[in-house]
Amino acid sequence: MNKKKRILILGAGFGGLELSSRLSEALPDQVEITLIDKNEGFIFGFSKFDLMLGQSTRPEVTYFYRDISKPSVDFRQETVVSIDPEQRRVITDKQTYETDVLVVALGAEYSIDATPGFAEDGHEFYSFEGAIALHDVLEEFKSGKLVIGILGQPFKCPPAPCEAAILLDEWFDKRGLRRDIDISVVSQWGVPIPPSPDGTKTILETFNDRGLKFVSEHVITSLDPSRKVAICSDGQEIPYDLFLGIPVHRVPAVVEEAGLSEDDWIPVDDKNLATKFPGVYAVGDVTSAPTPKSGVFAESAARAVAEHLIWEITGEGKPTPFDGKGSCYVEFGDGLVGRMDADFFPGTRPTAPFAAPSNLVADEKKEFAAVRRKRWIEG
Repeated sequence: MNKKKRILILGAGFGGLELSSRLSEALPDQVEITLIDKNEGFIFGFSKFDLMLGQSTRPEVTYFYRDISKPSVDFRQETVVSIDPEQRRVITDKQTYETDVLVVALGAEYSIDATPGFAEDGHEFYSFEGAIALHDVLEEFKSGKLVIGILGQPFKCPPAPCEAAILLDEWFDKRGLRRDIDISVVSQWGVPIPPSPDGTKTILETFNDRGLKFVSEHVITSLDPSRKVAICSDGQEIPYDLFLGIPVHRVPAVVEEAGLSEDDWIPVDDKNLATKFPGVYAVGDVTSAPTPKSGVFAESAARAVAEHLIWEITGEGKPTPFDGKGSCYVEFGDGLVGRMDADFFPGTRPTAPFAAPSNLVADEKKEFAAVRRKRWIEG
């Protein structure tokens, strides 16, 4: 009888959950999958808006990993302490693992200190802890200039800063405060979503209709808390009363210490997400793959790795290479949601056709989440 292939997946986000589910479904008797994450459950990234605006609590939007019931998948809530990619050995805060196949799906982390002054006078909503803490700050904010600043790139979910502005506009309006609050998004880009002209047009029209501002081609390098200004690379200053920042993103320190990253991210093969270390793969926001840092692209990368591993283990079929495709839902307020169908196939110009905001797409987004929750967690 052939020995089962040991597969160790670090990180249970979109990539880790999709990969473990596909391998479990395809090879339940041929693999032993260990899925490790430091958190107790999965939260969809778009839930940060519900937490930020006090519309949901963290338990209400958490899908607990303890509920995973899939053949050959063993979830363990542990923190990764060190990674030896040459030996495929991982040490956590609880034990040491040696494996046949190692998949790094630990995502990108936030470097708050990378922008001087941000830790002292800024707030972030990209982490779930940050979104929850920000709610109390927003409750106390009654008037003034609210600036949403993108502090580095690449960053997760490119539409999110504009979504935040639209949803905050709606939230403050319902509280009767909107006329006293000026909301702006400051971006390093010339337009909100460069690969999607139609999506960009709709966002800018929505901003114009709602009295929101999109400040393009400004690189914020620091905050001056004493003067309440964001300082740009060209010396321009942007005054604020409340600053919400999308922090500089970076690989987790444990990934950098392992020698896996080069030029800030883990370099991978565009077709099967293999790293330079035999038997070691990486998916999602932690990689240099030529796609936005977004869950749907981590999911499509995981599909490519799964197909490659299934072919490698069984010798059957022909794996489909990573296609760089994914659909991104965009909130426009009033219960309306749009959708960008992005294609970042390596070597081609990115495109992102846009489906206009509607209740129909909003329902589609709910179904998107429900299907994945059932497949990844409930089985």
